[in-house]
Amino acid sequence: MKTFARSTLALGISLALVSAAQASDFEDMDPVTLRLAHVVNEQDGFHIAAVKFQELVAERTDGTISIDIYPNASLGDERTLLEGMQIGTVDMGVITNGPVANFVEEMAVFELPFLFPSPEAAYEVLDGEIGQELLDKLADVNLKGLAYAERGFRNLTNSERAVRSPDDLDGLRIRVMENPVYTDTFRELGANAIPMAWTEALTAMQQGTIDGQENPVNVIHSFKLYETQDHMTLSRHTYAPAIFVMGMPAWNQLPEAAREVLIEAAQEAAEHERRMNAEMEADQLDELRAAGMEIVEDPDLEAFQAAVEGVYEKYGDQFGDYLTRIREALQ
Repeated sequence: MKTFARSTLALGISLALVSAAQASDFEDMDPVTLRLAHVVNEQDGFHIAAVKFQELVAERTDGTISIDIYPNASLGDERTLLEGMQIGTVDMGVITNGPVANFVEEMAVFELPFLFPSPEAAYEVLDGEIGQELLDKLADVNLKGLAYAERGFRNLTNSERAVRSPDDLDGLRIRVMENPVYTDTFRELGANAIPMAWTEALTAMQQGTIDGQENPVNVIHSFKLYETQDHMTLSRHTYAPAIFVMGMPAWNQLPEAAREVLIEAAQEAAEHERRMNAEMEADQLDELRAAGMEIVEDPDLEAFQAAVEGVYEKYGDQFGDYLTRIREALQ
């Protein structure tokens, strides 16, 4: 017991010294406020990640760097935010991987359907060498990738009927992200895939101009999609990362000590959000059922996987050797 107490005390002293050292790095730095934007509401995992990041950065810079958070697409949709980061009108954001892949094509390798068998398998790749290489490629388009948070495994909802196999998707108008891999995936499954921004999709579901959409449980829950969508299928067809992204105009103005804090804080905030998503999902599913949503928990995943083979034939060679390397890492 005494040994444990001494170890705990030593760890506490060590952490305190690290914090003091970090804070001292910012004594001569002028205060900086960074604008971090995302497109979802304050109940969503993106906001959870953003708030944790805000807290960590303030603590580790002794308040010298503060983060102002702009949720609910108040500064624009995700493509608009990324373009704003490139020119310096937005400093940073938590952005779904799909729109980011429109700027660096290789990022779309993560969007391939049924690529990752579990969240843990995805984390191993994203937090490892492959994930870091792809974050570094964002510098080529005037963006800085800090860390991978998550959107999570995506599932299908619609207002028309229960979907248990690809045949049930025939003719359904399904909103997908503005990303060709998603579009082709749902066309291969037999749906009428309609790419559009999320803010537009919410209105389209209310007006009935689309029948459904696909997103993780946390999004379906936080946006109360049960109000327009009667059916949900736990297809888990794609694991979607999200990325803490910063514009190079803002990144280049910061000293090295500040950059290190931002990278470390982004990684810790991302891991915090992943844990929170996992803890919340069971309760969210229960609440969706209680709200009247019919949930298909055991769709014919083999049929879904077979139906999307054409996506791998079309895109398998478009991502350099990343698909091969990911499959090797997952073995």
